[in-house]
Amino acid sequence: MPSIDLNATAHEHAAHLRAGDYTSRALTEATLALLHAQEPALNAYITFTDALALEEADAADARLKAGTAGPLTGIPVGVKDLLSTRGIQTTAASKMLTGFVPIMDCTVVERLKASGAVIVGKTNLDEFAMGSSTEHSAFGPTHNPWDLSRVPGGSSGGSAATVAAGGVPLSLGTDTGGSIRQPAALCGILGLKPTYGRVSRFGVVAFASSLEQVGPFSRDAEDAASLLGAIAGVDPLDSTTAPVPVPDYTEGFARGLEGLRIGVPESFFGSGLDDAVRQSIEVAIDAMASNGAIIDRDIALPSASAALPVYYIIAPSEASANLARYDGVKYGFSVTDGTSVEEEMALTRGRGFGPEVKRRIMLGTYALSAGYYDAYYRKAQRVRTLIKREFDAALESHDVILTPTSPTTAFRLGEKVDDPLAMYLNDLYTIPVNIAGNPGISIPCGLVEGLPVGLQLIGRPFEESTLLGVAHGYGQVTDWHQRRPPALG
Repeated sequence: MPSIDLNATAHEHAAHLRAGDYTSRALTEATLALLHAQEPALNAYITFTDALALEEADAADARLKAGTAGPLTGIPVGVKDLLSTRGIQTTAASKMLTGFVPIMDCTVVERLKASGAVIVGKTNLDEFAMGSSTEHSAFGPTHNPWDLSRVPGGSSGGSAATVAAGGVPLSLGTDTGGSIRQPAALCGILGLKPTYGRVSRFGVVAFASSLEQVGPFSRDAEDAASLLGAIAGVDPLDSTTAPVPVPDYTEGFARGLEGLRIGVPESFFGSGLDDAVRQSIEVAIDAMASNGAIIDRDIALPSASAALPVYYIIAPSEASANLARYDGVKYGFSVTDGTSVEEEMALTRGRGFGPEVKRRIMLGTYALSAGYYDAYYRKAQRVRTLIKREFDAALESHDVILTPTSPTTAFRLGEKVDDPLAMYLNDLYTIPVNIAGNPGISIPCGLVEGLPVGLQLIGRPFEESTLLGVAHGYGQVTDWHQRRPPALG
């Protein structure tokens, strides 16, 4: 029996499982042992689910023996602790939900279980997914496996870090303004934000409902395609999901890069982008061009520069409405030593929410208040429409748009945590995609002083297969997706 290589991809593990080289239980036991060994250094998980994982592994082995296994059957997966899990604590990394145990799975987790995947734990994140570094967590920050003194990005930093460190081959995150793609870039792995409406949000703890989507982290395009295929599709419990058939997401792999029309907007390569990051992306563009891609730099997205302020009006406004439910009465954290119900509700929210969540609630409440709604929120929605139209127009003559994912490599823990504006600028290149509702993927394209660099590809709505095809094609001519950080355990 061959030894279990925990740096293998999910599809490599799947081949070994089908061949009987090892069992899902053996793979799960080895995975859990590694995760527990890595955890003191990474802090990538809030809750481990060892007992459940072993039960699911045994069920997966039965399916494998019966010949009814799918591509994810028996594969360990980490799940962001924003996704409701029946019988398992779901905290959103907030004191407000500490100890909250849902009575049902969210749709994505339900579909993940149906695929035969093995859920090993709930990963750390910025509180209520509000942040770009996974430092805003009530359970402490997650560390980047490439350099433990640096952030893994956020808000899905735990999901990114555990895949990058070789703990699990796959994980799920959520992306509201870059929270999958930015940590994927900083951790040197693939991260895909699907089209808005492609994946159900039912049972996902809400932040900004018109922007967020659940999506996969992986080490290569094939694994991302498998995980997206398992969770995508219309959901009668979520009216925002689109009745669009789920394709085989590997269908774009055969095309490669030959003849691919790539638009490169120069406005995304201006001031603020680190020179070394720019150079890595330019080398990647050259590699694509030398393998048959057609590069067009005469592409304009003039309204994209307004995406950041638009986002920080719309997202906090939706957050202020969504988080109004956390009042200490129904569930979660509650202060009971006040002199009145009103005082106890105020104390609950004051003590239960962290500073970044409070900041965004205040911003959103202000933007929605009488006298300011038209000046801010309504105007932001109008600019959002302009941004969407510009992306649609640009993608009529291009297969994908290529930009940086993050303006810098991973920054040091504590470096920006007290400077909200500097933190918000980390999502400068990813936010426009959420505003437009298009799919986007970050793929590794280089190393700068030992830290990963990611480039972003943006596609037409519901054409994730094209993005995955480009990621696969680029992976065939480079090996950046195969680079690994130093071992942690």
